[in-house]
Amino acid sequence: MSSVELNPRPVRVSPLIKFGRWGMLISGVLYGAFNQNRLSKKETAWREVEAKKKIIRDKQLAEEKKRASEIEMANLEAMMK
Repeated sequence: MSSVELNPRPVRVSPLIKFGRWGMLISGVLYGAFNQNRLSKKETAWREVEAKKKIIRDKQLAEEKKRASEIEMANLEAMMK
Protein backbone atom coordinates (compact mmCIF):
# COMPACT_ATOMS: atom_id res chain seq x y z
CA MET A 1 0.00 0.00 0.00
CA SER A 2 1.05 3.55 -0.52
CA SER A 3 1.72 5.87 2.38
CA VAL A 4 -0.69 8.52 1.06
CA GLU A 5 -3.72 8.93 3.28
CA LEU A 6 -7.01 9.83 1.71
CA ASN A 7 -9.22 12.34 3.44
CA PRO A 8 -12.21 10.28 4.61
CA ARG A 9 -14.42 13.34 5.15
CA PRO A 10 -15.78 15.31 2.21
CA VAL A 11 -15.00 19.01 2.15
CA ARG A 12 -17.91 21.22 3.16
CA VAL A 13 -18.96 23.52 0.37
CA SER A 14 -20.06 27.02 1.24
CA PRO A 15 -23.84 27.56 1.09
CA LEU A 16 -23.18 30.59 -1.10
CA ILE A 17 -21.36 28.41 -3.64
CA LYS A 18 -24.14 25.79 -3.50
CA PHE A 19 -26.76 28.49 -4.05
CA GLY A 20 -24.75 29.92 -6.94
CA ARG A 21 -24.40 26.53 -8.62
CA TRP A 22 -28.09 25.67 -8.27
CA GLY A 23 -29.10 29.17 -9.31
CA MET A 24 -26.98 28.99 -12.46
CA LEU A 25 -28.30 25.50 -13.26
CA ILE A 26 -31.92 26.57 -12.89
CA SER A 27 -31.40 29.80 -14.82
CA GLY A 28 -29.68 27.83 -17.61
CA VAL A 29 -32.59 25.40 -17.85
CA LEU A 30 -35.11 28.24 -17.89
CA TYR A 31 -33.12 30.14 -20.52
CA GLY A 32 -32.90 27.00 -22.65
CA ALA A 33 -36.65 26.42 -22.43
CA PHE A 34 -37.39 30.06 -23.28
CA ASN A 35 -34.94 30.08 -26.17
CA GLN A 36 -36.28 26.77 -27.54
CA ASN A 37 -39.83 28.15 -27.45
CA ARG A 38 -38.77 31.36 -29.21
CA LEU A 39 -36.82 29.53 -31.90
CA SER A 40 -39.66 27.04 -32.46
CA LYS A 41 -42.10 29.87 -33.16
CA LYS A 42 -39.62 31.47 -35.53
CA GLU A 43 -39.07 28.16 -37.36
CA THR A 44 -42.82 27.56 -37.68
CA ALA A 45 -43.33 30.99 -39.24
CA TRP A 46 -40.40 30.39 -41.62
CA ARG A 47 -41.81 27.01 -42.68
CA GLU A 48 -45.20 28.59 -43.45
CA VAL A 49 -43.55 31.20 -45.67
CA GLU A 50 -41.46 28.54 -47.40
CA ALA A 51 -44.57 26.41 -48.02
CA LYS A 52 -46.26 29.36 -49.75
CA LYS A 53 -43.13 30.03 -51.82
CA LYS A 54 -42.92 26.33 -52.76
CA ILE A 55 -46.41 26.38 -54.27
CA ILE A 56 -45.49 29.37 -56.45
CA ARG A 57 -42.12 27.85 -57.37
CA ASP A 58 -43.75 24.53 -58.32
CA LYS A 59 -46.21 26.32 -60.61
CA GLN A 60 -43.38 28.19 -62.33
CA LEU A 61 -41.37 24.99 -62.80
CA ALA A 62 -44.39 23.21 -64.27
CA GLU A 63 -44.96 26.08 -66.72
CA GLU A 64 -41.29 26.09 -67.71
CA LYS A 65 -41.36 22.32 -68.28
CA LYS A 66 -44.48 22.66 -70.38
CA ARG A 67 -42.90 25.42 -72.50
CA ALA A 68 -39.68 23.44 -72.90
CA SER A 69 -41.66 20.38 -73.94
CA GLU A 70 -43.64 22.37 -76.51
CA ILE A 71 -40.46 23.90 -77.93
CA GLU A 72 -38.82 20.48 -78.13
CA MET A 73 -41.84 19.01 -79.90
CA ALA A 74 -41.85 21.91 -82.37
CA ASN A 75 -38.12 21.36 -83.02
CA LEU A 76 -38.68 17.64 -83.57
CA GLU A 77 -41.52 18.33 -86.01
CA ALA A 78 -39.31 20.79 -87.88
CA MET A 79 -36.54 18.22 -88.11
CA MET A 80 -38.91 15.57 -89.49
CA LYS A 81 -40.14 17.77 -92.34
